[in-house]
Parts: sequence; structure tokens; C-alpha cells
Amino acid sequence: MKNLVTCIVILISAQLTDEFSPATIIKNTISPAGNIFIITLDGFRWQEVFTGADSALISDEEYTPDAATMKMLYWSPDAEGRRKKLLPFFWNIIGTRGQLYGNRHYDNKVNTYNFYSISYPGYNEIFTGNTDVTVSSNNKNPNPNMNVLEYLNTKKAFSGKVAAFTSWDVFPYILNKNRGGFDLNSGYSNMDDKDNTEQTWINKVQDMTENKAATRHDLLTFLTAKEYIRINQPRVVFIGLGETDVAAHDARYDLYLEKAAEADRMIAQLWHLVQTTPGYKDNTTFIITTDHGRGKKTGSWTDHGMFIKGSSQTWLAVIGPTIKPGGEIKEDQQFYQKQLAQTIATLLGEKFVSQQSVAASIPLAVESLSELR
Repeated sequence: MKNLVTCIVILISAQLTDEFSPATIIKNTISPAGNIFIITLDGFRWQEVFTGADSALISDEEYTPDAATMKMLYWSPDAEGRRKKLLPFFWNIIGTRGQLYGNRHYDNKVNTYNFYSISYPGYNEIFTGNTDVTVSSNNKNPNPNMNVLEYLNTKKAFSGKVAAFTSWDVFPYILNKNRGGFDLNSGYSNMDDKDNTEQTWINKVQDMTENKAATRHDLLTFLTAKEYIRINQPRVVFIGLGETDVAAHDARYDLYLEKAAEADRMIAQLWHLVQTTPGYKDNTTFIITTDHGRGKKTGSWTDHGMFIKGSSQTWLAVIGPTIKPGGEIKEDQQFYQKQLAQTIATLLGEKFVSQQSVAASIPLAVESLSELR
């Protein structure tokens, strides 16, 4: 999936505009949402999020064998048209009801802070709230650092209500399944299907899948997560999708776009489930992001790492009942993935405390108490 490399990022303090003034910054006095879903699209670039299909890559037969069909599906002369074709949920729903960060054309930046810009260090940063120079590869080593999911699982309000579902089979090590104490299903491992016909069929499809790799098909990950959510109604859910990164490493831009569009559809289905389920409806926040960027040039987009420009550049999308509609944020700001762990906790009314220091939460714009009442 990824190779070891090193990269250094300089922390820049972010400034809020009058529209997103200090009065609207997340504080513990703000009424939190009751539930939170964290969704990641592995190695998916900010360029496609904000400008849609790349004109050079979608026209290059080396990366897009059937360019004509891909252009019919995803091409438009303008960036806004392209991104809506590729990610309709992002731009029709989050773009009007939530917030999207990371469009560097407006100097709105989100970056990894870790040295490596590969997956294990990236996810470690997202969930532990800091970087660790010893977490430097994608090897299956148990993570020594506490993550926000296991922390929340120790709290009475969330105990037994935390779950994670991932396509990549390294997550049991990243999130330290043996220590974490919450349900975690990764790779082609089957989920308990006792008295659940739907999950039984999902497991059977997994068992019949040939040429199993380290990354399970995202659709199977999604269906497993969706079924678990329907039955158990967890309050904290992480869904880690991985096929965008696989397609990119395979130098298939057409499949990269297809997997991104599929992820958008699955997130839309999940949002619909949430908004039609009592307990979740108008009480659930989605945080959507990626673990690292990729090369920004035609010849380097397939990979990522220290020596590949663009690898530390990420993005963030947020939608939920306490999130102030802001759409595409066009202000000069700099945020980092390490701020997400505390952001997750803060949105649930908690403070993430760990043995290592934890970065401050991202100052998202939220509804004031009077607006929420």
C-alpha cells in the first residue's frame, strides 16, 4: 500500500474570519452531537475533492484506458461541474449544510504533520492527536499510543458503543485491537453473523472472494458497517475505505475516480440511514478526511512520500447538527491532521487525555447555544 519516507511540515497558526468568529469556535459549552462517524478515503487527493477529475490524467490512456467513458461520467469544462459529477454528496449536501476545508487555491490548507506521509503514521496522527517518530512504517506492529476511539470507549456514555470497520488489514495494529476493547472489523475477517441473515450473506461473499489482498473491497466494508450500525446503533463509528489508494498505486486513474464516486455514494447512503433513524437523526456528525495526499504532477500522482510534492496535503469535510453551514471554506487557514482526535472528542462533549500530548481541536464554526435551542 505505501512505502516508508520522511517529510517535515511547519506548523502555522490559523486565523478565523469575522464570519467564523471566535464566538462560534467549538467550546465545551456548545451542545455536542450525540454521535459521530469518522470516514476516511485512503490517499484521496484534495485536487479531486475541490476540482474534480484532472484534465491531464483523465485524457492520458496510460492512466485512463477508456477516457471517452470516463469523460462522459466525470468531465465538465469547469471545476464546480466536475466535482459535483464526481462527488455529488460532498457538493450537494456537505457543500450547502456543512464545511469543506483544504482548497489550496484559496490558501485554505490541511496537512499531515507526521514526517512520513504514509498510511500507518497518518492514521496514528489522526486518532492519537500527535505524531510519533517511531511510528515510521506500515508494518503490522501494535501501536503503543492511545487513540481517541479507545479513550471514548472508557467513558461511561460511550462504553460498548464504539466500533470500527476498515478495508485495510493493518488497522487492528494501528488502533491496537487487543488493547482497545471496542469492536473492530478489518480486511477480509468475517463479522459475527449470529441471528443476522444479512451479515451471513456478506460473510459468504467475502469467503468466496478470490485473490484476497491487504485491502478488502470497500463495498464489503461498508455493508458490514451498515449492518452493524442498523442492529447495534453505536455512538462512535470509524469507517476506513481504502480502494482509492489501491487504484492510484496501480496507476489506474479511471478506477481511482470510480472508487471515489463509489465512496461518495456509500457516504450518501449512510447519511440517509442516519437521518431516517431515531437517535441518529439530527444528532450525528460526520467527519470525512484522508490519511495523506499524493503526488500533484502527472508523473507522480500514483505515489506519496517525503520526496513527492503534495504528499502531506490533505482535506477535511464536516457535517452535523452543531456544524454551521459554511460550504467551501475560502479563508487563509492552516490545520493539521493531528488536530482531529481532539476535534472528535470535543464534538462529543469530551476532552481527549492521553499519555502523550494531544493537539488542540480544529476551530470549526458551530451553531451558538441560542441557535441550537
